[in-house]
Amino acid sequence: MALRERREALATADGGPPEVTLETSMGPFTVEMYYHHAPRTCENFIKLARKGYYNNVKFHRIIKDFIVQGGDPTGTGRGGESIYGKHFDDEIHRELKHTGAGIISMANAGPNTNGSQFFITLAPAPSLDGNDII
Repeated sequence: MALRERREALATADGGPPEVTLETSMGPFTVEMYYHHAPRTCENFIKLARKGYYNNVKFHRIIKDFIVQGGDPTGTGRGGESIYGKHFDDEIHRELKHTGAGIISMANAGPNTNGSQFFITLAPAPSLDGNDII
């Protein structure tokens, strides 16, 4: 998986949310970032993408009708780090929910353990609400 950043700034010229385009072997798709809700999370994702951190990284975890997970350069599900160091704190907002397919969130091993890994929902996933940064 290779990532290409579509917008260079953390907000668009018209004040809209920043976007990141992910290039995959299945084709590209664009992610809209919730910068006002999770500025550190968005900055982490955008800066990792900008420096090529995610280039050629595989989706190492695929659970049918639930999620695909990537962002670990080791491909094991145990690697990766943030731009802030190993981990950074949660920015969870109760109004943001995993309501359907296509929601991108940070994968973690518990509270305040966000690094570089992320997942994309393949269906509604209410069990993830309140646990993972959208």
